[in-house]
Amino acid sequence: MRAVGYRTAGGPAVLEDFELPVPEPGPRDLLVRVEAVSVNPVDVKVRASADPGGTPRVLGFDAAGVVTAVGNEVSLFSPGDEVYYAGSIGRPGTDQQFHLVDERIAGRRPRSLTFAAAAALPLTTITAWETLFDRFRLGPDSTGTLLVLGAAGGVGSMIIQLARALTRLTVVGTASRPDSRQWALDLGAHEVVGHGELPEGPEGVDYVFSPFTAGQVEHFARILRPGGQIAAIDEPEGLDLLPLKTKSIGFHWEFMFTRPLFQTPDMVVQHELLDRVAELVDAGTVRSTMTTQLGPIDADHLRKAHEMVEDGHMTGKVVVAGF
Repeated sequence: MRAVGYRTAGGPAVLEDFELPVPEPGPRDLLVRVEAVSVNPVDVKVRASADPGGTPRVLGFDAAGVVTAVGNEVSLFSPGDEVYYAGSIGRPGTDQQFHLVDERIAGRRPRSLTFAAAAALPLTTITAWETLFDRFRLGPDSTGTLLVLGAAGGVGSMIIQLARALTRLTVVGTASRPDSRQWALDLGAHEVVGHGELPEGPEGVDYVFSPFTAGQVEHFARILRPGGQIAAIDEPEGLDLLPLKTKSIGFHWEFMFTRPLFQTPDMVVQHELLDRVAELVDAGTVRSTMTTQLGPIDADHLRKAHEMVEDGHMTGKVVVAGF
């Protein structure tokens, strides 16, 4: 089968085309014929820093495709089913013609979306869902103000939509350019401010989602109400959380690969939430965040997609479709 990966860490130019054997499904695995993938910051980070020592490593996490075979313990899907999912950082990636994924972290593809539009969603959807409902423990009656840093990015775009659809929060986003501000407003943000204009004042905010935490903790401590909460997805070195203590502010890490990486007993929650979001998409409540589609899936187009993500100015998601 055709695949795209790299043999040594570096820039987008290290990506190359490979021919690899089609993998055999394990007991809980789906063998998926991949129709579309999307590129996330984690792809860029792994490619730049994780050296496979000359052995081909296939990248890619988001995918949408068709189940072609199943393991002998699979109960949630059958061959012919159309799925979307984000895979696991502990297994080979989705940038290949056929891919194995544990059935417990795959969802049924939204019927109203193309494979490409569906492939934009899984990783950011899971991250957003777990932030809101696992870390912050929000519910349909939850109120207060949520500040979403990087509101026009992949995760920010999904947090805005899910918070508006499934809570009563007031959602404030940050964005720097007119087009990204408008994108966040179109997705449902009540207000959008510049990255350097985080809200100040006695009213405060209750929740902060942060993909950019370095140098921000003291600012968060000022703007959050006592008992407020932060969820971060980045990895700033030497992070000092002491400024949060006097307001008893909670700090959470969100890493959407935790369940598949550690095979947690509740892994199937990711299947369930992807199915729920597919229902919201098909109802017209949530929309795909795909803004750019490239293709076919080969080294040339994945290099371009990596460059776009690495630039740091993406609005929404870039998808690469078709082998």
